[in-house]
Amino acid sequence: MSSDRPTKKIRSALEDIDDSGAFKRTESKFREFISVDHPEFTPDANRYHLYISYACPWANGTLCMLRLKGLEKFIGVSITHYSWQRTRPDDPNDTHAGWVFRSPTDAPIVPMSGQGSMPCDGCIPDPLNNAASIRDLYDLSNDTNGKYTVPVLWDKKTNCIVNNESQEILRMFNSSFNHLLPEGSKERELDLYPAHLVADIDAANEWIYDKINNGVYRCGFAKTQGAYNSAVAELYDALDRVEQILATNRYICGSQLTGMDLRLFMTLIRYDEVYVVYFKCNKRPISSYVNTTNYMRELYQHPVIGSVIRMDHIKGHYFTSHTNLNCYSIIPAGPGVLEDMQLPHDRNRFQK
Repeated sequence: MSSDRPTKKIRSALEDIDDSGAFKRTESKFREFISVDHPEFTPDANRYHLYISYACPWANGTLCMLRLKGLEKFIGVSITHYSWQRTRPDDPNDTHAGWVFRSPTDAPIVPMSGQGSMPCDGCIPDPLNNAASIRDLYDLSNDTNGKYTVPVLWDKKTNCIVNNESQEILRMFNSSFNHLLPEGSKERELDLYPAHLVADIDAANEWIYDKINNGVYRCGFAKTQGAYNSAVAELYDALDRVEQILATNRYICGSQLTGMDLRLFMTLIRYDEVYVVYFKCNKRPISSYVNTTNYMRELYQHPVIGSVIRMDHIKGHYFTSHTNLNCYSIIPAGPGVLEDMQLPHDRNRFQK
């Protein structure tokens, strides 16, 4: 990678903390929206490449949308290793740790704690830039923000990041590339952001993102009791609200599956396996919410949605990547959420 890099403060999400000790996530910085009307970034076949981790809920959702829409024919995918590693291992003064690339047949890597051995199964290296890490892609794009997150949507034509905001990538995949899909195909007809529900989706996102998707991180990364207490109270108020909605609606915005369901599901599927323990979200497990659990089972049993969930990557990431939260990289054994997800659900009661 080029050594001519902009000067910046390099950090991870654990450092997005305000003066009260509360976690405040930094906004994504690459925000071009691919469309037929864009003067530079148009939805061309085989022009873009998606970089994700199965472990990250935001990135996992973009991969799910890509496959639901059948776009893997036109957009390549690379998948990082789940256990963070030093991104400049040859520089003793650069201690940043983040997403790195490996081939599935590579030898297992040792977590930052120095404990354990994490296999590379499911990883897909970068075929375009031969990047060693996600950080390399940001450097190639002249990033000045210093936070190297996934997902990354890469433009092969300009050799830079187009977008790293998961919600916008979901919406681009939903409709911007429809002209490449066969007319009348189920993938082309699938619309998870239909015009008549966009206002409802946006309204739901306002509280689900802040209180649940990001809320679990606000609990887990809080550095004061007051910040944690506030976050966990808002989290469980929102989870109770979800349970009430799902008592009378099949999905969050009514009778139709939307992008909001994908975003919510990606947090819920991680909840009992990770967030209850790791982020101290332990007032109630999701398994105790009857309607929410049945909702999750239905979504997981969708052949595409279930196929993008790699619990080994999910647990392997959280429990081995932050040495200040789990210094020995010990991964808890239970509770076996994916086994529960295969049980029958009751959501067909909403059929007309």
